[in-house]
Amino acid sequence: MEKETYTVSVYSENNVGLLNRISGIFLKRHVNVESLNVSKSEIDGVSKFTIVIVENKENARKIVGQIEKQIEVIKAYYHKNDETIYQESALFKIKSSLLFDERQIQNIIKESNSEIVTVSREFFVLSKTGRRYEVDAMHDLLKPFGIMQFVRSGRIAVTKEEMPITALLKEFNQN
Repeated sequence: MEKETYTVSVYSENNVGLLNRISGIFLKRHVNVESLNVSKSEIDGVSKFTIVIVENKENARKIVGQIEKQIEVIKAYYHKNDETIYQESALFKIKSSLLFDERQIQNIIKESNSEIVTVSREFFVLSKTGRRYEVDAMHDLLKPFGIMQFVRSGRIAVTKEEMPITALLKEFNQN
């Protein structure tokens, strides 16, 4: 079976140890997690894990089934990229002198739709939000100038179609 990128969404109670158990499921199946983000969801008291994996559909389905067996998990889903709207964010820390001395840096900032977050005498910080390939492209353009620090977030995603979890979460929240 052909491997594809899947976004796994896990809705759960916010309990200690759940992340460890979920990561154990991926470890047992020898599946690498490409990206991980955990945040609150649209319902109070419910967390949402957004996990990106590259796997075949059958293994993605089995992983989601294993995750749903965890007591705190309310529901888990998997979606292909074309079924979601997703973004990543990145921060680039660069020497301040380059901002004024290298015209090309200003062009990179403008053309990449990034924004300057802060400027000090020693460094400035750029923020870039977009698809992974857009962040990677900006990294490649800035690398020859010297990146002092770089950090990227995990994927955040919402589905294009309405999720049945919304009704389930409302019911969960009323209990």
